[in-house]
Amino acid sequence: MIDEFAKDYLHHDLRELRKALLWKLDGLSDYDIRRPLTLTGTNLLGLVKHLSLWQSKYFGEVFDRPFPEPLPRWDDPAADGPDMWATEHEMRDEIVARYQRVCDHADVTITALPIDAPGHVPWWPRPDVKLFNILVHSLAETSRHAGHADILREQLDGVTGTRAEYASQADAAFWAARRTEIERAAKAAKP
Repeated sequence: MIDEFAKDYLHHDLRELRKALLWKLDGLSDYDIRRPLTLTGTNLLGLVKHLSLWQSKYFGEVFDRPFPEPLPRWDDPAADGPDMWATEHEMRDEIVARYQRVCDHADVTITALPIDAPGHVPWWPRPDVKLFNILVHSLAETSRHAGHADILREQLDGVTGTRAEYASQADAAFWAARRTEIERAAKAAKP
């Protein structure tokens, strides 16, 4: 049936993106995964923390299957912003382990419910949804943040890709030449 195929397909891709996101932390120091690498402070560990919070809500509260651990509610103004970075008191292992528990909880929800199971997202303009909507939304959101993580990781040590076996193997000289070529083209482009 197409519904089961669609659900399995989306769920598989979501699980793969989750692994890619966590791989971006591998081999980096606690400082490097926490430090702000954009003007807005985006950092690798903050992306994991952020997705933990929102996947717990989307696959928990939305389907009346709350995540069993305390996390800020969607309507808590104090939680708006701090979900994107880790304090000095929040440990890497704690944040990663919570993300994995949230993903396990989400996976149980996805597996248990049919793709047309109704849910309610009070913070959306059209709050009545189906599991299908939440799967697509979560896949897009996780993909977006995995892309952010890829760029952040590249800034730190040049490693890119979705998994270790697909990591970029080009040397620094190759990338320096490529960057020079792109910069030349950018400067030479007509206004």
